[in-house]
Amino acid sequence: MIRFLCLSLLMMTSVWAQPMDRIVAVVNDEVVLESELIEMAQTISLQLRKRQVAIPPRDVFISQVLERLIVKKLQIQTAIRIGIRLGDDDLNTSIQRIAKNNSMTLTQFRDVLERDGYDYTAFRESIREDMIVSRLNKVQVGDKIIVSDREIDNFLATQAMQGGSQDAYRLLHILISVPEAASPEEIQVAEAKLAKIQLLLEKGGNFSDIASGYSDAQNALEGGELGWRLQGELPSLFATVVPSLAVSEVSDVIRGGGGFHLVKLADKKSQEEHMVKQTSASHILIKTNDIVSDEDAESRLNTLRVRVENGEDFAELARAHSDDMVSALRGGGLGWATPGMMVPEFEKQMNALTDNEMSDVFKSRFGWHLILLHERREQNMAEEYKRSKAREQIHSRRMAEELEAWTRQLRDEAYVEYRNL
Repeated sequence: MIRFLCLSLLMMTSVWAQPMDRIVAVVNDEVVLESELIEMAQTISLQLRKRQVAIPPRDVFISQVLERLIVKKLQIQTAIRIGIRLGDDDLNTSIQRIAKNNSMTLTQFRDVLERDGYDYTAFRESIREDMIVSRLNKVQVGDKIIVSDREIDNFLATQAMQGGSQDAYRLLHILISVPEAASPEEIQVAEAKLAKIQLLLEKGGNFSDIASGYSDAQNALEGGELGWRLQGELPSLFATVVPSLAVSEVSDVIRGGGGFHLVKLADKKSQEEHMVKQTSASHILIKTNDIVSDEDAESRLNTLRVRVENGEDFAELARAHSDDMVSALRGGGLGWATPGMMVPEFEKQMNALTDNEMSDVFKSRFGWHLILLHERREQNMAEEYKRSKAREQIHSRRMAEELEAWTRQLRDEAYVEYRNL
């Protein structure tokens, strides 16, 4: 059926023909016009040439384009049926972002598109449809995918087995040497020395000082300092022990060919350190409603603010007055907040405060707030960041798999009729 359509398209060279519009397919209760097919074929052809990708033979190419157009029609039909729409404001914002990402103004971007052979109006509608399809895919597939902690654990474990870990460790080391063919008496002397060292460590002795005084290793005078080692650079004797140590923890005795070893993990860092500024704060929220006006809420919070200034406990007032029931149980405590966790108007006020400072009363989309800032810190969120990236990768993989299955089902259940020219 499609070969008849290809006859007219075979005549196209660098300029695409403009035949009289005809119906080339029926998709449920909607038609696909020849002009739509030619427009999409032209767009895809230009994209392939720009990327220097070989275009398939024309009959194969047109068949593929038509199938893509049919699936897109089905997706748009489904989106409309479940109420997904995209307004001009969202569309304009998206196109402006595309232009900005290409270091152009909107006018420049439009000129470049038209110079490259794209119709700007058609381009806008194509972007609109792509955004609608993206929202549809999220609703129908993406939002239904739940990545479990076990999946993340397995993913990271597999990465580690494949050498994906790039953690670095700063180590201190004590060696009690034992001759290669040691007599029972020599081993007994070494064990007695080791017992004395362990007793000193249990009493809180400084590991470096003890290493300097008792270790038989070449680096004893440096306090047993082994320096920073990547996981792949760890001595094989310590390779399975060190990663399980907490910072400042001393290992159990490790028996090796050279004698007895103790290792302390002095510090640890990830090659993918992700330092994040965190803020600890409390707040009191007064929500507005038919009974509580903005003026009432603001006035009540200003009264509470004065009471705190006069010495009353912020946490007790939060428990008694805050409409944020979750944080109120914690005396208004919000825990450690990372950038982006709070709504912008709240975060702006919080970021302007210093330690133990209280904000002015202000309004957000949730109501009226009073903030007390406790402290700030920089936290290495490498582990959380690593898990977050793992979650994204797992979700992306499952999304691709499940989206393909859902799209195939959508296509299989649709009524599609091809029309000859």
